[in-house]
Amino acid sequence: MKDVLKSEGVCVFCENRFTKSGIHRHLKKHLEEEQPNLQSGSSYLVKIETGSSWGKTPYFLSLWVDGNAHMKDLDNFLKKIWLECCGHMSSFTDPKKKMRSDFGVDFFEAEELLQQGKLLEYEALMEERNGEIPMRRKVKKAFYKGLKLTYDYDFGSTTSLEINIVEAYKMKAPSGIVLLSRNEPLDLKCDCCRKEKATRICSRGYDDGHAEELFCEQCAKEHSNTCEDEMSMKVINSPRMGVCAYNGGEIDIDRD
Repeated sequence: MKDVLKSEGVCVFCENRFTKSGIHRHLKKHLEEEQPNLQSGSSYLVKIETGSSWGKTPYFLSLWVDGNAHMKDLDNFLKKIWLECCGHMSSFTDPKKKMRSDFGVDFFEAEELLQQGKLLEYEALMEERNGEIPMRRKVKKAFYKGLKLTYDYDFGSTTSLEINIVEAYKMKAPSGIVLLSRNEPLDLKCDCCRKEKATRICSRGYDDGHAEELFCEQCAKEHSNTCEDEMSMKVINSPRMGVCAYNGGEIDIDRD
């Protein structure tokens, strides 16, 4: 993305709009006000954005996650709102645990454990050697304030996310995962005419870093006549845009 794009999200509580840098400070105030009114338990304010391999981009999610939800629930949510295209594998990783490990995963050992049906032993091995957090683990057993995790979807054309636990609360969330805010659709302009709104993306250009990758409808038609390997896809409000066969989510589709 060549231009600096405005990244703003609407607060689900008051419906006011805030910048990406300010939305979580604002959401903390609302959640603190909610705490006396809700059943005791555990929940977390979670910020999710694109990982370091992308650099910082305008995409973000603000989630309120109940402590009794499982990591698999969060995995499914991320896939449904931002990522799912072809049923690829995914994982959560604690980078600090990964760095402390002297050895990587012995994949022959891991495969043998799976073949023997020893799932708990397999999960323990992956966590010990690779910092990977089991999908069956409850959020309250994995999260704490200040924790930073990485999440990878698709180990071929990987989309990497950073997960930051902004705050922890002694109250239940209304449901397992609540979407508190998400970046509004970005003001992406056509790379060709520089005037009209971009609606199509050439995945070849997007993957190869070509100068022209985003097109309005008219310029997309003209581009299709000259691109030898043109693969036109919809512009989607997601960091998965233009990758693999991603064509949009199932959650908050009005902001796709």
